[in-house]
Amino acid sequence: MNSAVAAEAIIIKNNQALIIKRRPNDVHNPGTWDIPGGRLEPGEDPAQGVKREAKEEVNLDIEIILPIDVQHFTRQDGQVITMIIYLCRPVSEEVKLSEEHTEYKWVNLDNLDDSFPKWIVPVLKNIKKFHLDNYL
Repeated sequence: MNSAVAAEAIIIKNNQALIIKRRPNDVHNPGTWDIPGGRLEPGEDPAQGVKREAKEEVNLDIEIILPIDVQHFTRQDGQVITMIIYLCRPVSEEVKLSEEHTEYKWVNLDNLDDSFPKWIVPVLKNIKKFHLDNYL
């Protein structure tokens, strides 16, 4: 079976989460909004992997607050993914996108509009529900 472990970062600053738009020719969910992260290298520590992915994709150094969710799914290309989602805050300031993404924006956690990825909305609502934003 073709499988991988991924680590994703919900990066929160001033009650806003960073989302990034996938390039139109991406193999998985082209042209859709997502959060920074990706598949880990074999044997890579997930916490180090999410930091690496954030740096590669949006040029941000991040601090991990805590892991907040695990999801398991099959991509359109058939790869089975186990994804660890971390609540994070940025340590550096300037977002600079990699070639994998075309846009970014900060979305207010109190107003999750239709552009925000549907799969992550329940996780974001739990940040408010369990007052995890107090740690940011």
